[in-house]
Amino acid sequence: MNSSADPGTHALVSSPRIVFSLLFLLYMFDYIDRLVIVSLFPSLSREWGLTDTQCGLLVSAVYWSILIFTLPVSVLIDRWSRKKSIGLMALLWSAATLACAFTRNFNQLFVARTAIGLGEAGYAPGGTAMIATMFPKAKRARMLGIWNASIPLGSALGIVLGGVIAEHFGWRHAFGIVALPGVIVAVLFFFVRDYRTIALVKPAGSPGHADTRMGWGDIAGHFFKNRTLAFNNLAFAANTFVTTALMTWLPSYFQRVEDLSMSRAATKGGVVMLLAIIGAPLGGFLTDRWMKRRKNARLLFPAISSTVTAVILLVGFRWFAGPVQYALLLCAGISAVAFVPAAVAVTQDMVHPGLRAVSLSLCVIVQHVLGSALGPPVIGALSDRFGLETAMAFLPLSALLAGGLFFAGSFFHAADSQRVEGIHRLLSSTP
Repeated sequence: MNSSADPGTHALVSSPRIVFSLLFLLYMFDYIDRLVIVSLFPSLSREWGLTDTQCGLLVSAVYWSILIFTLPVSVLIDRWSRKKSIGLMALLWSAATLACAFTRNFNQLFVARTAIGLGEAGYAPGGTAMIATMFPKAKRARMLGIWNASIPLGSALGIVLGGVIAEHFGWRHAFGIVALPGVIVAVLFFFVRDYRTIALVKPAGSPGHADTRMGWGDIAGHFFKNRTLAFNNLAFAANTFVTTALMTWLPSYFQRVEDLSMSRAATKGGVVMLLAIIGAPLGGFLTDRWMKRRKNARLLFPAISSTVTAVILLVGFRWFAGPVQYALLLCAGISAVAFVPAAVAVTQDMVHPGLRAVSLSLCVIVQHVLGSALGPPVIGALSDRFGLETAMAFLPLSALLAGGLFFAGSFFHAADSQRVEGIHRLLSSTP
């Protein structure tokens, strides 16, 4: 089943729980470094005269960089070493975050933010592949849900820390302080146990023909003929448009609408996103439970949760303000990420196990092109033209689109699953 690689048989850390904990911490620091800039927008605007569109671009710069580099880095992860790739990437994004503290204008900061994205390009694919290998399919969404809870936790910490540090010590210190913990965990990750690289073989086309190694055409067809993956990835993008825009603009929204200090507005926005620490594990748990009765539950559940999110955001931004609106946004903080573990699990369930990092990277490309990289600048541009209150009211449309795409993909799950199960049977019977 496996070809030789660097399995780390003499690694100091081999416990799945410890490896998972390190992966959780790295993902948390990934998002702290990525989102710390959100609370620094007012400081940067005052010092450099930046527009909302430019501030949004400083967030999307990370996502565009991830978009460009995630596929080649993921190929390296799948065919070389998970632990070495992840450790090197974490060192790079931490160093780039530190470099942001020494920038002197928008262009320099934009370049440094792009370097953060380069370091983070393969982390989600690599971490997802390791978790999918360490834990059985029946628990996969649950473990991915817990792991993805590090995203809102890191996002909230980044937003809150950025606002507090900037208010007391200046915005440059915010970058320097949050960069250091990632370096420590990155070094530790070089000592974990990796898994052997899985050979890329496919079942024979007919009885009597030997199983053969997959070529580039086979690999491309494996992904692009899979309609379940296509709908899943498009829906993922529509939802990340919403979540990234919320993470980016909620602090500024509360500051402008309620006339709060940036530290208080950042804390208020951070609490909304922090509640996703409930939504992600809960979504994974409910999906795994439902999958025992419905095999396509990993598409049906996010279809429901995305639709619920659309309704909550529509009511909250269009018809309410003050405490009622905030209560609705807290609910959205839970529901908006409930789709993540199920959708990520689909990227692992529906592909050759030797292509798991590549599969997640393709999902990352789609979600960044159509979601993460667009959300902050699009809402920023709408804010420049119509005001931030009106701009945020457009978000429910994207969440509703996600729900429809997940539902459409559920109709192709059975047929696509049968093709993948044949590959798993082949690999399990190969010495």
